[in-house]
Amino acid sequence: MMKYLLIFFLSVTTAVYAQKAPEPYGALPSTRQLAWHDVEVYGLIHFTPTTFENKEWGYGDADPKTFNPTDFDADQIIKAAKAGGLKGIILVAKHHDGFALWPTKTTDYNISKSPFRAGKGNLVKEVEQAVRKNGLKFGVYCSPWDRNNALYGTDKYLAIYQAQLKELYSNFGELFMSWHDGANGGDGYYGGAKEKRSIDNTTYYDWKNTWTITRKMQPMANIFSDIGLDIRWVGNENGNAAETSWATFTPMAPDGKNEAVPGQANYPQSPGGIRNGKFWMPAECDVPLRKGWFYHANEQPKTPEKLFDLYLKSVGRGAGLDLGLAPDTRGQLHQDDVAALKTFGDMVKHTFENNLAKNAEVKASNTRGKKYNTAALLDHNKETYWATADQVHTASIELNLKSPTTFDIISLQEYIPLGQRIEAYTVEIFEKNAWKKVYDGTSIGAKRLIKLDSPVTTNKVKINVIKSPVCITLSEIGLYKKTS
Repeated sequence: MMKYLLIFFLSVTTAVYAQKAPEPYGALPSTRQLAWHDVEVYGLIHFTPTTFENKEWGYGDADPKTFNPTDFDADQIIKAAKAGGLKGIILVAKHHDGFALWPTKTTDYNISKSPFRAGKGNLVKEVEQAVRKNGLKFGVYCSPWDRNNALYGTDKYLAIYQAQLKELYSNFGELFMSWHDGANGGDGYYGGAKEKRSIDNTTYYDWKNTWTITRKMQPMANIFSDIGLDIRWVGNENGNAAETSWATFTPMAPDGKNEAVPGQANYPQSPGGIRNGKFWMPAECDVPLRKGWFYHANEQPKTPEKLFDLYLKSVGRGAGLDLGLAPDTRGQLHQDDVAALKTFGDMVKHTFENNLAKNAEVKASNTRGKKYNTAALLDHNKETYWATADQVHTASIELNLKSPTTFDIISLQEYIPLGQRIEAYTVEIFEKNAWKKVYDGTSIGAKRLIKLDSPVTTNKVKINVIKSPVCITLSEIGLYKKTS
């Protein structure tokens, strides 16, 4: 009797243990980073006196009266972005030229000195309201470099910059991003000095205390900069991450021995990240819709096909796609930009609106227990996931599609709240009574979109996870056919 009781006890204990969630692995995303991963595609609006000068970078000497859009329409811009599938907007509230798009108390070089709304305008507020009305998230970029300010380069400027951040953090609702880039110091107007001023960008802005302001006033704002903090720069402005893309990263100084401080960047490893990096620091892929970040009449927007390819190589590699939007001198997006965004948005929407695997029968070589079974893979819910037992680090998932199905995109998503785990996998299709490999993969992470060279038709698909340091988790599997 005691023998049977012991067996029963061990069986119950094993069953209960098997229902426990897997232990987290490596660096993990914060709540704000998880929210950022859900945005996937967002926009960065550049619109300052530089637009009216037909330049890429303003020198800081433009008369405020230069900023005079003839028909500014924030709603037109945001509706076009929304049609393009963008879920967030970052407004450049102040670029390197130092011109502030809100009536700030910190500098006279601001929108109140322009003809816009007869000097009573607040463009940051207008954009923020249009963003909220259309259901998108809002963020801001306030350049730390100020080519207009006479105090830039002195010890008195930091208080001005921090005050600008505080104004933006206080008056425009919850922000999903506080965006910063690495352009700091150089030649400028500087109140009429017209000289070059160099600063040590690793110390001048006192980033530790400056970003403490962000954390205190906007705890859900992801901080983007060259070395990250929350979100790292991918290391190029081409709009793509590396084929193997890790969300973890350890920023290193140029000597390759010490961790970087803000103002330094580890560019060679930025596109792919660092496996088992110290921090969860996914990549942002920033790229202008046109050639430049500011509007130039002689440029054309990227084609919808090109944008779709960038989507696959950014969002489809676990990164975010930040698309530069450039209003023209009217203060609206050009009709060519609107059309390109709409067609791109429709391509993404229609391609991914129907998971061709949604009715498949799914079986796995190992399952952790009922709570973590394969039903989670097709329930269109990122919060549920299939997992293997602790000791199982390789596994196969087979999808029986029940009838021949044609697709050319495979979507895989890990359950990233527990970390990025999978390091190698293959995808096979059943063809001519045998399994045929169609893809060799490495990283998955938040999302992996695999675009096959040409469509395939099959009634069975198998995903083989062949390398993971710990038990495996997957939250979603999808099969899709690209729509023009």
